[in-house]
Amino acid sequence: MAAGKNSESGGEKKGKKRKSRTPEGNHEPDGSGEQPGGTGEQQPAAAFPPAFSVSEIKNKQRRHFMFMKLKMEKRKEKLALKKKRKKEREALGDKAPPKAVPKTIENQRVYDETTVDPADEEVAYDAATDEFAPYFNRQTTPKILITTSDRPRGRSVRFTEQLSSIIPNSHVYYRRGLALKKIIPQCVARDFTDLIVINEDRKVPNGLVLSHLPDGPTAHFKMSNTRLRKEIKRKGKEPTEHKPEVILNNFTTRLGHSIGRMFASLYPHDPHFIGRQVATFHNQRDYIFFRYHRYIFKNEKKVGIQELGPRFTLKLRSLQKGTFDSKYGEYEWIHKRHQMDTNRRKFHL
Repeated sequence: MAAGKNSESGGEKKGKKRKSRTPEGNHEPDGSGEQPGGTGEQQPAAAFPPAFSVSEIKNKQRRHFMFMKLKMEKRKEKLALKKKRKKEREALGDKAPPKAVPKTIENQRVYDETTVDPADEEVAYDAATDEFAPYFNRQTTPKILITTSDRPRGRSVRFTEQLSSIIPNSHVYYRRGLALKKIIPQCVARDFTDLIVINEDRKVPNGLVLSHLPDGPTAHFKMSNTRLRKEIKRKGKEPTEHKPEVILNNFTTRLGHSIGRMFASLYPHDPHFIGRQVATFHNQRDYIFFRYHRYIFKNEKKVGIQELGPRFTLKLRSLQKGTFDSKYGEYEWIHKRHQMDTNRRKFHL
C-alpha cells in the first residue's frame, strides 16, 4: 500500500509539473501555440542583422558564418544604394550634383615644405655639383657590383641573380666573411660605380644597401614584398639584354631628388627602345615600389604591358655621406619612429 501511495503521489507531482508549464488560466491567441508543422500560422523568422554583436557568439564556426552573412548583406545594401544613385543621376542628367571626391591618404596628406621645383636655380646647382654629376654628364658608365650578406640562402641567391639580369653591366660576387670596408676599396680599384648589398633574415631578403662609388652617398633600405619571377602571375618571357628605360615617379623633395638620381645612375645612358623594357621606381607614401615591364603598342591609343619581374618594395632607413661606414659615418637623414605619422613628418621622398 505504501508503494501505491508513493506512486500515486509521484503521478500527482508529475501532473502538477506539467500543469505549471502550461497554466490553464493563461489563454494564448488561436494558432500561436501550435508547432511549425501544424495547421496554424508559422512564427516569423528572426530579424537580420542580429541585435547583438557577432563577437559575442562563442562558437567559432557559428561566429564566422554570421560574420560572412552580415558582410554579404552589407555588400548587397551598398550595391543597391549605388544603383539607386546611378538611376537618380541619369534621371537628373546635366542637373545632377557633382560626384563627391573620396578621402584618401594622398589627398589628405599635409603639404611637404621640402618639395622643390626642378627648374629652381639652387636645385639645378646642387644637381650639377653632386656626386652623380659625372654620370649625368656622361663622364662615367655604370658598372655595378651586386653582393649579398655572408653565406646567403637559396631565395636570396635567386633574387640576386634575377636582379643582375635587369641591371645592365652588373656583376654578382658572393662574399664569404669579407667585410664591406674591404670590398669597397677593391670595387673602386676595378672601376665599379655602385655597390648593391642584399641582406636577408630567416632566408628571406629584407634589406638593401646602395652605395655610390667612390665618394658616396650610401642609402640603406628596408626591403619587403619580394616576388621572384615564378611567383608572378601572367608574367612575360625572360628579359632580354636590351638596356631598359627608367621611370622615376614622385621623387619631388630634396631627399627624393637625391634618391631618384641614385637609382637613375644604375642604368646606362641610352636605352634600347627596340627592347621595349621599362624599369619603374614609383614613390608613394614614402614607399618605393619597383616593377619591371615589357610593353607593346596595340594601336595608336592603347598600350599593353606585361610584368617580367622581379618585384620588391623599399623603405628608406638612412642616407649616409660617403661610402658605407656604420660606426663613424656622417648621416644626412635617418628614419625616426615618430616620423611614421604623416602629419608630423619633416622629410619625405
